[in-house]
Amino acid sequence: RHDRAAMWFLLPNAIGFLVFTLLPVLAAFLLSFTQWDAVESWRGIHWTGLGNYREILGLVRTPQGLQASDEQFWTTMYNTVFLMLGIPLGMALSFFTALLMNQRLRGITLYRVVFFLPTVCSAVAVAMVWRWVYDTDWGLLNQSLRMVGVANPPGWLLDPSWAKPALILMGLWMGVGGYNCVLYLAGLQNIPPELYEAADMDGAGWWQKVRHITWPMLAPTTFFIFVMSIIAGFQGYFVSIHILTRGGPAGSTTNLLYYIYQSAFDHQKMGYACALAMILFAIIFLCTLVNWKYGKEATDVSF
Repeated sequence: RHDRAAMWFLLPNAIGFLVFTLLPVLAAFLLSFTQWDAVESWRGIHWTGLGNYREILGLVRTPQGLQASDEQFWTTMYNTVFLMLGIPLGMALSFFTALLMNQRLRGITLYRVVFFLPTVCSAVAVAMVWRWVYDTDWGLLNQSLRMVGVANPPGWLLDPSWAKPALILMGLWMGVGGYNCVLYLAGLQNIPPELYEAADMDGAGWWQKVRHITWPMLAPTTFFIFVMSIIAGFQGYFVSIHILTRGGPAGSTTNLLYYIYQSAFDHQKMGYACALAMILFAIIFLCTLVNWKYGKEATDVSF
């Protein structure tokens, strides 16, 4: 009787997962072996087997030598990994922000809300504000740089060398006080205060307590944040790229996720985009397995 009741409670979520997650994933997997322009009906679908995967990952021999079939795919992979360089910096800033937010100060709840606000704001609205901040002529950032003596500030969204760092900076501003900070703050409040009292009796300083007590005790939280950040890094920056750069300049900010969008809806290559999506799924799955296998040691609390 209890099992039947549980099944009724689980049924709405199970139906939602089946209709909006499992079936679309299976459909994308099947479409990755086809050629379809997403405009014709299902009769316009042509089976190509592994053709899309060969075009993406395979090598072709040209008069210049052996080259990748789809060089843009490897460029987008490089851009994706480059944008993920902000993950360790963001984790470190979230950790120290949580240390500040864990203090017993008057109005500390208000400070926590203010730091969390960028996370709950509309991503499109935030991107529009940062597009003005990065404006070459009248943007807040370049105007401030001119005030301190920088005669020729960079064209943040117009220079391929600065476009990716600009996106990383915007992502840090949005995420430092967000969910990672909340997780670290929850972990800090679960650390037994007796450990700090014993450290005070031994004469330990602030950095010694952070290094030998706080950081080891937060190892499981750090491991979880790192795994989720890697997954989000492969799937992130879509709104920022679409609003700020549209993948430019010269494709310098087109990551793998945005390349999938361009292939499907700009070039009407739905089968090719599904193959790219399956490759992205495989990359995330393998990275998660590696993190899970070799990252368990980080969850062992030791002093």
